[in-house]
Amino acid sequence: MASLSQEIVLASSPDGTITAFDASSGTALGHFTGSQSPRKGLTVIGTNLIAAAHVSPDTASGSIHLYNWWSPTPSHHLPVSEPVGPLAATFDGFFLFAGGISGQNHALSLPSGDLIQTFSAHNNKPVSCLKINDDGSLLFSGGDDGTIAVFPIFKLLDISSDKSNEVVMHRFIGHESAVTSITAGIGRSNSTIISCSLDCTCKFWNLAHGAPLCTITFPCMIWGVEMDSMESEFFVAGSDGFLYSGALKGGNRNMVKQGQKLVKWEQKHYGAVVGLAMTNGRRNLVTASENGSIWIWDAERKEVVRVLGGEMGSISELVVAKGFGLGDGNSEVNGWSSEFSSREVSRPVREVMEMEKVLGVLEEDRSKAIDTLGSAIEAHEKLLGLILKEAKMGSNCENSDEEEDDI
Repeated sequence: MASLSQEIVLASSPDGTITAFDASSGTALGHFTGSQSPRKGLTVIGTNLIAAAHVSPDTASGSIHLYNWWSPTPSHHLPVSEPVGPLAATFDGFFLFAGGISGQNHALSLPSGDLIQTFSAHNNKPVSCLKINDDGSLLFSGGDDGTIAVFPIFKLLDISSDKSNEVVMHRFIGHESAVTSITAGIGRSNSTIISCSLDCTCKFWNLAHGAPLCTITFPCMIWGVEMDSMESEFFVAGSDGFLYSGALKGGNRNMVKQGQKLVKWEQKHYGAVVGLAMTNGRRNLVTASENGSIWIWDAERKEVVRVLGGEMGSISELVVAKGFGLGDGNSEVNGWSSEFSSREVSRPVREVMEMEKVLGVLEEDRSKAIDTLGSAIEAHEKLLGLILKEAKMGSNCENSDEEEDDI
């Protein structure tokens, strides 16, 4: 039985299928269908929803599909004004950001899908990636124009603020082609921010400087970048099928060692590495290749330790979901573990029944208490009546004695 800390790997495909894998065993847990998801068009919302961008193959119109964990088809269809790709959800699961082909981002309220605000980010060039930093305060938006726009999230959710120049906090300019991925560390002005691009570079930034602190050039286009938990090492996904890593300067997370030696890992995907994510407390990496292979790596040993499922075909995005408590997948109904489904559905019923029992006991105890209190009041009333009667009799006796003395 998996615990609530179990991690699930989700991989989307442009052909309309999203597959969920158990990260610890590598087995496929189930499939979601019906979403033609573009690159970066997949994210997790809270602890029980998946959001997938969808572009209709017939009309080219855009929408966002929401899935819950016990149904393979969308439970909600959220309309948007244009085709969107990159998605990012706030950690509390109440709000969703979607990047459009117009260069605008859209802030939506969940689960209704109501539009809160649309704000410009990339000068009429498509939004290529979105990232929320570790403390949930900032949204990073990368674009095909090679720029990165930084927005305070509280301003994006303020309906009274509707002008882009009121919500943009920073704008990083430096890449010569589309920004493909952004990762941001802990902290604000001094946090490590790394971006990668189709211009074959990774650039290092912080919020206190407008220009990149450092640029590293690779022999190929870069599709993904991540950091370990200590922000001492970064990992890069190459279009040549290789992973690369490098060390961040000790004692100063804001700079990478100048002239350092990059490490090219030995094992290679047969196709560009288009998805990169961290799992197991950032001790493992998950990579997805454009040919459909998904591998889990030991970050320290730089070796593949697990292969997830079979070949999926093309992959548009890869994300890791935590804290969902799925079953072990030994038995499946409609592609999902029946053990998980029955457990999740029956849990509220059991809780209600247990609560009813408790309330029943409390009601019975309350009735007994009321009966006991009534009996006590009745006894006190009788006792008080006897006392008053005795007092009256005693008074009459005293009066009679006085009359006898007067005679």
